[in-house]
Amino acid sequence: MTMTQTTDLPKVRETPAPRPRGTTLLAVILLGQFMAILDVSIVNVALPTLRTDLHASGAGLQLVIAGYIISYAVLLVTGARLGDLAGHRRMFLLGLAVFTAASLACGLAPGSGSLIGFRLVQGAGAALMTPQVMSLIQHHFTGPARVRALGVYSSVIAGGVVAGQVAGGLLVSADLFGAGWRTVFLVNVPIGLVLLAAGPRVLPRGERRTGGGLDLPGVLTLTPAVLLFVVPLVLGHELGWPAWGWASLAASVVLFAAFVVVERRVARGGGRPLLSPRVLRAPGVAAAAAGLLLGPCTWSAFLFTTTLHLQGDLRFGPLGSGLMFVPCVAAFALVGLNWQRLPARWHRRLVPAGFAVAASGYLVIGPVADGGVLYETVTAVIGAGLGVLPIAMTVALANVPAEDAADGSGLLLTVMQLGQVAGVATIGTLFLVLAEGGGSTRHAEYGTGWALAATALVASAATLLAVRRRAA
Repeated sequence: MTMTQTTDLPKVRETPAPRPRGTTLLAVILLGQFMAILDVSIVNVALPTLRTDLHASGAGLQLVIAGYIISYAVLLVTGARLGDLAGHRRMFLLGLAVFTAASLACGLAPGSGSLIGFRLVQGAGAALMTPQVMSLIQHHFTGPARVRALGVYSSVIAGGVVAGQVAGGLLVSADLFGAGWRTVFLVNVPIGLVLLAAGPRVLPRGERRTGGGLDLPGVLTLTPAVLLFVVPLVLGHELGWPAWGWASLAASVVLFAAFVVVERRVARGGGRPLLSPRVLRAPGVAAAAAGLLLGPCTWSAFLFTTTLHLQGDLRFGPLGSGLMFVPCVAAFALVGLNWQRLPARWHRRLVPAGFAVAASGYLVIGPVADGGVLYETVTAVIGAGLGVLPIAMTVALANVPAEDAADGSGLLLTVMQLGQVAGVATIGTLFLVLAEGGGSTRHAEYGTGWALAATALVASAATLLAVRRRAA
């Protein structure tokens, strides 16, 4: 799941364009953003139904979730660069078209393998579309109108998570036309078609940009590095940890090292690397990035494992399990949308404190795993703790030079998305192993609760270090 997004762009040269009607423009781009966020979480409650219908393995379920986030994370910065080069209007519409077509293909997928492939394409479409949303807001809204637009944008980011869990439950339970889980993908199609019809009339023209450049060597190195790392983690348990999996992990280490070399070479040649080494050297950024990797890691793993538990031992239906997440994500939204109301001197300390609060909730999730009010209260504590993720982004970027702000935002957003992939791949695998070994998802909740708590505590320590380095 994507928690928050910001894109600070370099100075650019634009040809004048008539200012569009603000409300209509905002409605179109934010509805596209909403669909992209929705699809991170809407699939969670459909997993048990999907597994039964397609006879999908546990690893297959993980790839259905992670596949979307993998391509979204890897291509996010590239999507922003393409917006700079070809225009935000063009890239938004292209990404929306790819996303809509892939959603239709997902809804019609005949098996888990094809579904995973279409989810990768869907994530690529989202990566082209969503970076343009913040850019369009920045360039076509000013003063109080921009403040209001950014407020609505934040609400959409938070609300997409809530709506995904609840809407997924409603759609699967309704079983419209006997489509079952397929409706969680097909719901995007009519919305996407309406936006594709309205977009050319609403989105501003004349935005071809000259800043930046596409770091193709970086993309071609990072993409296989991520895939070679994540795929064996997801499939290893299911296949008995074969030799090719270990070889894949070793190859990913080599490619990550090669990526660092490639990026340094691009920077020395005067280009704009995908992830700027200068950003990583800014005080506190590396430590904050560690927190922004581990925090979303726990969030995605928590959503994945808890859904399987609710629809496993607790026998919840898709709608019931979706509604169980409402206190959690509502608490997340409450903190994420209101932290700026608190005294400024508190802001930096809220991040490590929030991760520590989330760790306390994870620690007791196993003992209260029978459901009920106490269980929902604990999940709300977890959501409130992770609501500090928008603050973590702000703290991390505080010491990044203004000319590197776009690269800093891209780095941290990519790290957050990869954290979600890692959470499903690692802690999700642990849950599946424990559930098989102990014969119950309740048993698995105990073990994964400890793993989630430990990960959240490491995130707390990393962000505390970032705060201290920023203050130094």
